[in-house]
Amino acid sequence: MSTPDPTRFLVRGRLERLPRRAADRDLLFAYVATRVLVLDEPVTERELTDRLATFVDDPVGVRRDLVDRGLVTRTRDGATYWRTLVTVFDELGDGRGPDEPVSPPSS
Repeated sequence: MSTPDPTRFLVRGRLERLPRRAADRDLLFAYVATRVLVLDEPVTERELTDRLATFVDDPVGVRRDLVDRGLVTRTRDGATYWRTLVTVFDELGDGRGPDEPVSPPSS
């Protein structure tokens, strides 16, 4: 079975509003996470927000959603973020499957 195309929710490459169905929102957030962060890539809060701003009108809200959904993890002080799950949108040759957690990046 193929993965549904999350880009159907984008207008000219941007998300203008969230889908109503929870499954569609989950799919869309996983897609956005893979487009703004590479696995294990630590970035600052500002850098993540700037990357999200290329996709969405509310990058701060989407950043919070990505953390709440477990797709992105942050340090306690919120200074550093990194992507924590392999999704169906990743093409990894290391044997990890979709939705498997990865280790935090080493500092």
